Amino acid sequence: MTQLVVDDLSFEVRESRRRKTLEITVDREGELVIAMPAGTEEQVLRDFVTEKRYWIFKKLAQKAENRRRLPRKEYVNGEGFLYLGRSYRLKRVANDAQDAPLKLVAGRFQLREDALPDAREHFVGWYSARASDWLTTKVGEHARRMDVEPAGMTVQDLGYRWGSCGKGNRVYFHWKTILLPRHIAEYVVVHELVHLHEPHHTSAFWRRLERAMPDYEQRKSWLARHGIEVEGV
Repeated sequence: MTQLVVDDLSFEVRESRRRKTLEITVDREGELVIAMPAGTEEQVLRDFVTEKRYWIFKKLAQKAENRRRLPRKEYVNGEGFLYLGRSYRLKRVANDAQDAPLKLVAGRFQLREDALPDAREHFVGWYSARASDWLTTKVGEHARRMDVEPAGMTVQDLGYRWGSCGKGNRVYFHWKTILLPRHIAEYVVVHELVHLHEPHHTSAFWRRLERAMPDYEQRKSWLARHGIEVEGV
């Protein structure tokens, strides 16, 4: 069983031999996921969903509200910007202080004053370049370990998706992946590489992911709960 529908709620079901309890999460796109120990009967899942129904609708409402309330960056001195899970403060500098519009120097992002009108574009470009370098390395490391050969890797804006496995075995990652903590960003990498073996989120996919990353459930849960926090740039 990979899908469960209870009244007007639809869940992706993930089975794990390691799991001892049931858990419901709401992922970044607002999709519902129920993780269960291997062999759990469907009626047990349905009863659990019924018990948690109020909590589920509350979480869905919070997710929608948080998305509407995401703060917009103002690019003022002292404002924090994430990079691999750590927040770095912004310092605006004079036009002649540095050659590039945006740099990370001594633990601070430095933005030239004349670059302020296009500050977001400069940050997206900076993040995209670092994401390309970092993700290329991680894809190579994990691909060798997992015995897969992606045709290539692209960093771009994927909307509400962290990653995607496209036609021709090419993998894609959102540039915002580089804002995540390292171990969470690595989960995104491994998740997409597993799709080179298993295109769909079947039970075989989750078993293979568990073999490649035994603690994937904890990383996935963190991403579902906190991923929205990195969206404002």
